[in-house]
Amino acid sequence: MNDQPKSAKDVGVLFDVDGTLVDSTYFHTMAWWQAFRQQGLDVPMASIHRHIGMGGDKLLERLLPADSDRDIRATVERAHGSIFSTFWPAIRPFESARTLLQGCVESGLAVALASSANERDLQVLRGILDAEPWIDCATSSADAAESKPSPDILLAALEKLHLKAADVVFVGDSVWDVKAAARLGIETIGLTCGGISAAELFEAGAVEVYSGPRALLHRLDASSIGKLARRIDGAESRGTAPRAPTDNTSA
Repeated sequence: MNDQPKSAKDVGVLFDVDGTLVDSTYFHTMAWWQAFRQQGLDVPMASIHRHIGMGGDKLLERLLPADSDRDIRATVERAHGSIFSTFWPAIRPFESARTLLQGCVESGLAVALASSANERDLQVLRGILDAEPWIDCATSSADAAESKPSPDILLAALEKLHLKAADVVFVGDSVWDVKAAARLGIETIGLTCGGISAAELFEAGAVEVYSGPRALLHRLDASSIGKLARRIDGAESRGTAPRAPTDNTSA
């Protein structure tokens, strides 16, 4: 993606996409499981799920036998992509995901989708999310030399927004999201809608944890995002922050 920020803003929010804004984590799990099975590899779904959020290359390093050659890895990765695409029609945004992005923008914050999905998948997920008016820019796997838990994709999002780590909050659903952000000193809000427990997200370093976009939206002013918004135009010293929009959508 070659997005350019739509406006210059002093603070912003970085959002993971898969499992955070759209309900796709278990589809990825199924796609990897089927891709492994095509090669005669029996990898438990639970093990796969716990590695979702990593880059595909690092997931394969962890889950394939140590003596697997590059051809097997490439074959499994291609199969995952093909199988995952068959699930596209079933993927839906989480409830209030769009309204959450709108609330951030209306609070004066820049919004970046800090995704490490490939460009084809990201295009589809953005279409499913249907929130373009509230997205300043987005990243894809093409923007990072290394995948999560490396922080490269977050660095790419910061560069596109022209912001520093201290100027943003990251919202993600996996321990790999939290660990990647921690390496840059970025505070992470964890969401459990991707299937990882609050305890695990807190242990990884999340500063707050919510059940999903709707729960975060309802606590937006009190959250780390609200605190960041109060920095705008000295609003923090006045103890006020812009209010989140009323959540009157189903997603």
